[in-house]
Order: sequence, then C-alpha cells, then structure tokens
Amino acid sequence: MPNNADHIITPEQAVTLHGLFLERVQRTPEAIAYRYFDAHKNTWLSLTWAQVRDQVARWQAALLREKLAVGDRVGIMLRNCPQWVIFDQAAMSMGLVVVPLYTVDRADSLAYIINDASVKVLLFESAEQWEELRTVREQLVCVQRMISLDKIAGQSEKLSAGHPDESRLQWAEEWLSQSMPDSGQAKMGWERVRDRGSLATIIYTSGTTGRPKGVMLSHYNIIFNAHSCLDTLAVRPDDLLLSFLPLSHTFERTLGYYLPLMTGATVAFARSIPLLSEDMQTIHPTLLISVPRIYERVYAAIRSKLEESPPLKRKLFDLSVDVGWRRFEHEQGRAAWHPKLLLWPLLKRLVADKILAKLGGSLRVAISGGAALSPEISRVFIGLGLPIVQGYGLTETSPVISANRLENNFPDSVGQPIRGVEVRIGEQNELQVKGPCNMLGYWNNPQATVAMISPDGWLNTGDTVRISESGHITITGRLKDIIVMSNGEKIPPTDMEAAILRDRLFDQVMVHGEGHPYLIVLAVVNPENWARFAKEAGVRPDMPESLRDTRIEQEVLQHIANQTKEFPGYARVRRVLLLSEPWSIENGLLTPTLKVKRGPVVKRYAKEIDELYQGH
Repeated sequence: MPNNADHIITPEQAVTLHGLFLERVQRTPEAIAYRYFDAHKNTWLSLTWAQVRDQVARWQAALLREKLAVGDRVGIMLRNCPQWVIFDQAAMSMGLVVVPLYTVDRADSLAYIINDASVKVLLFESAEQWEELRTVREQLVCVQRMISLDKIAGQSEKLSAGHPDESRLQWAEEWLSQSMPDSGQAKMGWERVRDRGSLATIIYTSGTTGRPKGVMLSHYNIIFNAHSCLDTLAVRPDDLLLSFLPLSHTFERTLGYYLPLMTGATVAFARSIPLLSEDMQTIHPTLLISVPRIYERVYAAIRSKLEESPPLKRKLFDLSVDVGWRRFEHEQGRAAWHPKLLLWPLLKRLVADKILAKLGGSLRVAISGGAALSPEISRVFIGLGLPIVQGYGLTETSPVISANRLENNFPDSVGQPIRGVEVRIGEQNELQVKGPCNMLGYWNNPQATVAMISPDGWLNTGDTVRISESGHITITGRLKDIIVMSNGEKIPPTDMEAAILRDRLFDQVMVHGEGHPYLIVLAVVNPENWARFAKEAGVRPDMPESLRDTRIEQEVLQHIANQTKEFPGYARVRRVLLLSEPWSIENGLLTPTLKVKRGPVVKRYAKEIDELYQGH
C-alpha cells in the first residue's frame, strides 16, 4: 500500500509523536484504538481514539500540577496497557522526556537509571514493584512524585528523607482526581512544544554486559523510522496487532505502538506471555511482532506433539511444509512450478490451517526481530502458509535498519535497508549505518557517543555482516561476542548456539570458552525431552545428580557434535553443564528481549565452569 494512502499520517503532518496522536484522533475519533483485558470485569474492553484523548487530558492536567519544565524526565514502569500510552502522550504533549523502565528489573538497576536520567515523576503499577522500589527509595532523591496504578499499602509514605512532606507516593486515581482538565483543551488536544528535533525519550539499553546506556531519541528519529517501515510492510487500518513484547523496548514501541498510531490499526494488549496462546485465539490478530524465542516455543510445541503422533501424521506434516515451501519459492520467483503444488489446497485444509488456528487463524504476516531466527523455523512457518519477515535494528537506530519485504523475502537474511537508511561495511566486516534514525547520542556519556558515531555520522553497529548483490544483509556475528580461545582461534558463539538448539533436548544454550583451550556448553534442558532422554540412558530424570552423570554427559556431547558438524575441528565442544532451571528475565539471566546475558550466566555458574576446566 503506497505511503500517500489516506489512512497514513506522514512525518510532515505529525511533526512530533504527540502531534501524531492528535492527528489520528482528528481523523478517526470513533475507531477502536486499543483492546485490553479488565481483570475486575473478567472481559476484554475497547477504547476509541476519542476516549483515549479524553484520558490523556486527565493525565495532562495532573502532570501540570507537578510544575515540570520542558525537558524534564518522567518514568514509566508498567506492563503493556492503555495507561502506558496515555501517560506517554500526556508527558510528550508537555515537552517532557519519557524514560521507560522494565517491570521486572532489579532494584539496583532501577535506581541507577532513575538517578542517571534524574527522573522527577515515576508511574508504576503494583505492590510487588513498590516493595522493590522501597528498598532503594532513599537513593531516589531526584523523584518528587511516585504514582501507582494499583491502590497499595503505604500510599502516604514519603519518598525519601530529603523530600518535603508533599512529596509522597500516590494512587493514580487519587492523583488524577485532584486535577480537572479544561473541557475545551480535552476536546481539541494540546501541545506545549512542537519541535521534531527535540528529545522525546531516553531508552536504556538492556545490554548483556555492563551498565545500561541511555539512548537519546528525538521525535523525528522515531517518526521517520516508523514511516520508512511502511515501504517494507503495509499496515492497514483494519489490521489488529497483539502487543506482548515490552513497550519499554524500542522494537515494540516503534512497531507495536507508533506505527499502528500512524496507520489507524488497532492494538490489543496481551495479558501475559504464559497466556499468549489463549489471547491469540481470542483476539485473532492479523499482524504479529515478536522475537525469535516466541516462534521457537511454538515450533517446539508443534514438534513435541508430532513426536507423539502416528507416523502417517508426521509424514503429512513434513509433506505440507515441503509443498508449502515450494509454493513460497515459486511465488518469490526463485523456483519453477511443480506438480506437487496441486496438493497445496488439500494440505492447507488438512494440516496448515489447523496449526495456524492455534495462532488465531487470521495472521497475514509475522515479523521477527531482536535476534537471529533459525532458517529451519522460518521454513516451517512459511511452509505452513504464514509469511515470516525478518528484520534487524538497534535501539540506537530507532530501531529498524533493514527488513525483508513480503515479495522479496530471503528468510536467512535480515532484508534490505529501509528507506532513508544508508549502510556500508567497515573494518572487520562491521556494519555501519547512517540516516535520520540514528540517535542523538548517549545521555550523560559523550565518550560512548564518540565511540559509537563517527564525526561524519556513521554509526557502528558492532555486528559483522555480508551484503548480497541484491542488498540483502546477513548477520554473521557480533564483534564483542566473538570467543577468542587460548590458542588464538576465534569462535562466533551465536552461530553454534543456533545449531545446537536444533536438538529439542535443549531449551537454552550458551557456548563458553574465552581464554580457555576448549569450548564448553551450558545448557538448560527441555523438561519433557530430558525425562525421555534420561530414562533411555538408565538414570532417574528427577534426581538432580543425573544432570552431572558422566554417562549422560557423553551422550549429550554426542547430541551437540551431531548438530555442529559443519564447524571447524577447533570448535569442538569438550564438556557440558546441564541445568534444569530456565534462564529468565526474573532471575537476571535474560534481557527483556530474551537474549542470554553472557556475563551474568558465567558469574552465576562460575564454580561449575571452573570444575569443567580443572586439570586443563
């Protein structure tokens, strides 16, 4: 769909992110903007754009009472919900800078971000979050007001000893009821600052090592990025997105919030990741924006069910994927027509439609980003008739750099650069990027900014790539993730990890070996597949010591070797540490986009890792 379509708001029309919202309200006030689940009423509810505007006006009036200056920072620490959007829009209408925080972050990390950004007002949700914040509240001298969505004990507590008596934690409804919006202002919308180049948000990177850095993005950075993405993927007013990746992350925020705002699509906020499958079958989304881990989980569930099925059913599934993939390659112009394609209508009805019904049955495209998606998993979903388009980007680029197009989709690549973004290959095959989406810099960190962006505007991504003649980018590794062994050999761990994860015995793996003579693997086993594997090996799967059994280790190493045959001999894995506890955001071993935090994992299992290297 062309960008001059009537439903699309251009950067020139929007100017700012709040201007984008006001334009959307003016164009389609009675259209459904958001759907969300009300736990008290135990039902899904909807909000029109006009209703959201009215709520934004309430929050504007309350924020005005805080006497904040243009450029002051405010924080959001909420799960995905309408209040996230409402507070964000109210804050930006006043020229405030929004600092999103992850809902399950540790107290010390929250305190660092809040203090580094000098957050003055913080909106959070629950009593559990308050218990975490209370442990560091004496450190948060910059915060003049905390607001909780839920009514919790301790509403009258002072935030810290250094604050005046009126600086207290307040329940949102009480805080809002103290201010009444001007009715004319509420109806027409209001914006204190209208400068596209001004700072809109500071997003702290959830890096796998070290302190997070605050990425400064302007209104234009984000609006330009969202608008350019529409050249790659047409989003329509009748589209329905299910939002479940954290809005604190720029991937979901740009594509799952501002892009639907730009096109008039509806967003439904999922209840939680565990309830995602149920929500998809209730909401029936047409677009899915996700990280690879979600597709991997669905794929693993499909495979597990197939293993319990009769041989004929497994053969029918494999045939469906094979024929569906041939159909995809033919439609892409990369393969000739084949008589097998005549089977597709039957296979679609017998196999593909039934599986895709578990994803709501209405998906027309799925977007994958945040990390590399296995070509095997892409092939299965595409073969079943669900186009998956993989993209790539960084928080520092607002975030999208490149993406595949539906009609020019190479699933083993991250696509071509989006409109307005230039790319080139620098030293060590590092991808460098230049364009209107590049960040303003790192907050309070000019040294890191200089290291990231050259004087002539080229941003260093840290990722190594190759670029085909067609302009498709393939990520080959990450400079800082390269393992340099004690013999000088260099190993790209992410490639090996993706290969090992093809074995369904493993749910999560991490290759380790920096400065050591050989590689080891830390692996979290899949509970069901581990139970079968252990019984076949003659050990009790429920006994913790079975994970350390030497007979088991040799069998597991053979599984790993079978998946890593294509890697050089020096990349052989010699030892393995099997684990039953999954790595998660909550235990600090995954980032919010479900990437493994290598440093914390090594620290958590330092003793066990040392034992695997003893005597060598």
